[in-house]
Amino acid sequence: MRPAPERRRELLDTAAEVFAAQGYDATTVRRIADAAGLLAGSLYYHFDSKESMLDEILSGFLDDLWTRYDRVLAAGLRPRETLEALVTASFREIDRHRAAVAIYQKESGRLRDQPRFGYLADAQRRFEHAWLRTLESGVAAGDFRTDLDVRLTYRFVRDTVWVAASWYRPGGRHSPEEIARQYLSMVLEGIALRNGQRARAHQAHAPRTHEPYE
Repeated sequence: MRPAPERRRELLDTAAEVFAAQGYDATTVRRIADAAGLLAGSLYYHFDSKESMLDEILSGFLDDLWTRYDRVLAAGLRPRETLEALVTASFREIDRHRAAVAIYQKESGRLRDQPRFGYLADAQRRFEHAWLRTLESGVAAGDFRTDLDVRLTYRFVRDTVWVAASWYRPGGRHSPEEIARQYLSMVLEGIALRNGQRARAHQAHAPRTHEPYE
């Protein structure tokens, strides 16, 4: 028989997958119990309500995320390095908490007005402050372009990172670190070749001509 904390974690993982797929309001305790292979009454041995399950799923994700973020923000890195580390930390948390991220995206706008989930609004403000401060510091330090709207850039970076929860699957072809590296390359370097790069790329892919036999 599995220890109670381990079983509790398994049940939360199952509930997170059901919430992410069906939506919180449409999910019943019976549906979660069915997915976990339990009778509905047995689930109440571990949790008093589906709201408690959701609370633990979301707060656990945010606690883990901010453990990583705080470590990055306290490291004294340059703004660009901070941005790179925050993006990498975000993809690692998507790998660990993919379903929780999906729930957060779908449900937090409505839930944060409820007293029990008031910490979601606090997390959003804290998240925005950390990213805006990093971008603004990067502009001031000459790491980032001065012609960009910092708040618009923040929204772009935020949305394009966290939307990955809708398609990312742990154990897939690319690791979180590889996805972060590719993502950062596109964000920081762009996808269009500059003139000099275009010429070199053209030369590299040009068909080779063979010298005539003598």
